[in-house]
Amino acid sequence: MLRRLTFFICLSLALLLAGCVRSPEIDTSYSSDNHDSRVQYVIVHYTSSGFDRALNHLTRGAVSSHYLISTQPTIFRLVEEARRAWHAGDSSWQGRTWLNGSSIGIEIVHPGYTDSAAGRVWHPWPAEQIDALIPLLRDILERHQLSPDRVLGHSDIAPQRKVDPGPLFPWHRLAEAGVAIWPDTKLVATHQQTLGGRVPPAEWFDMALQMFGYSLATSDTDPAATPEKARQNVIAAFQMRFRPTRHDGRADAETAAILAALVPGAIDSPLWCAPHPSAPPAEPGSTASTLPPCNLPVTRAH
Repeated sequence: MLRRLTFFICLSLALLLAGCVRSPEIDTSYSSDNHDSRVQYVIVHYTSSGFDRALNHLTRGAVSSHYLISTQPTIFRLVEEARRAWHAGDSSWQGRTWLNGSSIGIEIVHPGYTDSAAGRVWHPWPAEQIDALIPLLRDILERHQLSPDRVLGHSDIAPQRKVDPGPLFPWHRLAEAGVAIWPDTKLVATHQQTLGGRVPPAEWFDMALQMFGYSLATSDTDPAATPEKARQNVIAAFQMRFRPTRHDGRADAETAAILAALVPGAIDSPLWCAPHPSAPPAEPGSTASTLPPCNLPVTRAH
């Protein structure tokens, strides 16, 4: 009986003391000019599943996202933007790693692709979903004072393990709406003419891809990963986004020209003029040593 009485007395005292705890008084008279939003990137994903499965996965599973866009389309907010959602995983962009803490994730209900006997078949994107995505992106960029280059695909920040949102995702349309970037086609053509059939060496691609934002780190979970395979995966991710008609991960002159158009200063490297070891001759019977100087416009005969 005495023990029970003592317990209730102690419990009452604890509750009384807890009620006396007050938050500290904080003076907010001053404010620093040196700050910006926690959010630095917006990452676009596809769910690779239907709505019900995706919703369960994102609300009850081990991952989450700030927004989910259904096929109707309806935009669902699953995590407050001030909170960290678990959508990026092992990721990197512009030297920042583990981007869950500095990004907003947008999942879009979409099957992605189907592997068949004839090869991989990518599914098109419904215009209605993109119509819903664009104003959402515009609102996020405006509120967090971010530029369009901060909108990325999951394959950009995790090219060794992710391919979403895939080569049919309409990045060009997003760029026209001012919520993504796209290379200047005239500048790409100029760079292709300047190359004159050359393909810069692997070292140039490594430099330019990293300047753009990609990480070339190999996968820690793949024992067969090599620097060459990692580079191929990164080039494929870049091609899926900016040259979706062919995304085999092979370095070629067109990919180099697109990359140079997006990375100011990349053509200042002496590697830009160096022939790629596996590059074919610019013309039948020619060699790299007989090609015109690559710092001058080249007129190719047809």
